[in-house]
Amino acid sequence: MTDYETIRTRRDGDVLVVTLNRPERLNAAPPEMFDEIRAALGALDGARAVLIASEGRAFSSGADLASKALAQDGDPAQQTYEALTDSYNPTILALAELSVPVVSAVRGPAAGIGCSLALAADFVVASETAYFLQAFVNIGLVPDGGASWALPRLIGRARAAEMMMLGERVSAAKALDWGMIHRVVVDDALEAEALALATRLAAGPTLALGTMRRNLHAALDSSYADAMAREADTQRAMRRTGDSLEGGLAFLQKRKAEFRGQ
Repeated sequence: MTDYETIRTRRDGDVLVVTLNRPERLNAAPPEMFDEIRAALGALDGARAVLIASEGRAFSSGADLASKALAQDGDPAQQTYEALTDSYNPTILALAELSVPVVSAVRGPAAGIGCSLALAADFVVASETAYFLQAFVNIGLVPDGGASWALPRLIGRARAAEMMMLGERVSAAKALDWGMIHRVVVDDALEAEALALATRLAAGPTLALGTMRRNLHAALDSSYADAMAREADTQRAMRRTGDSLEGGLAFLQKRKAEFRGQ
């Protein structure tokens, strides 16, 4: 796999595992970390699911304000703007547009842009020590990385306002109760549980799963009629895939389908 400065990548079967690798900084994310994540996502090389994990006791403490891109001489407001538009936001969008399912494994804090990264996954598996935080209000800033779009759609406007305007931690247990994440597991089981879920998704009908992702995102801003029209179009396309044929045969033959992602 490609050598990176701030992340590690490896293949585990059909799963591409992307690990944030700045544990000494609680995986605080400089813009180049998100550039490297985006590069890794652009080189799936046949992977049929992605797992985003982290090294150490934190998923990510947020943007690294001490990074060269954000601490150099000049206009800090403009530097922040450029980091968002050139690095952070394109990576969140790349995750949304990915053609395979995404799982994130969250231990410790997922704060700021780290929270946005974690919640960009289709399934968030959190350990009991995990918490989610949008603390921008405490420093006179606003949530970014798509948080103001994603949070009200995940947990509703009132809870999103609570999270963003009060700037308080949301524990893993509360996040699960709110419907913000998929599952909470004991700390020692986090990696195994998240990888097992990613592996299960990687064994599924990849084209259909990728189409589901796109339909879900599109439906958030579509009318009911437009969503149904998109479903009809994509259902026609899926009926022509090899995985659909295999799924139908397996059903008739009363056996488990063996999907090949094609």
